Amino acid sequence: QVQLVESGGGLVQPRGSLTLSCAASGLFFSAYAMHWYRQAPGKERELVATIRSDRTTNYADSVKGRFTISRDNARNSVYLQMHSLKPEDTAVYYCNCPAYTSWGQGTQVTVSS
Repeated sequence: QVQLVESGGGLVQPRGSLTLSCAASGLFFSAYAMHWYRQAPGKERELVATIRSDRTTNYADSVKGRFTISRDNARNSVYLQMHSLKPEDTAVYYCNCPAYTSWGQGTQVTVSS
C-alpha cells in the first residue's frame, strides 16, 4: 500500500520561503514521477510541479522561477522549495505519484502578514 506523508507547511509572511517534504513508502520510488499539487479553499486541486525519474521537471506558470521540486531517492522523498511566497500561494499542498491513486493528508501553507 502506497503511503505519502507531507510536512513542512506553516504560516509565512509574503516574500518568505518554505520547504515542503513528502515521504513515500510502498512503491519503488526511484522509478516513478512525483507531483506536488495544491488546493486553495473553494478551488480545484492544481498541479504545481512534477519531477520525473530522470529528474526532469515541470512547473505551473504561476510558480515558475519561485518554486523548485527535487527528490532524494535514497530517502524515498520529494521536496518543494518555495521562495518569494505570495498570499495566492495559500493552500493545502499534497504530493502524489501519478501511477497510484493514494493521497496524503496534505500540509497547510498560509502566506499572510
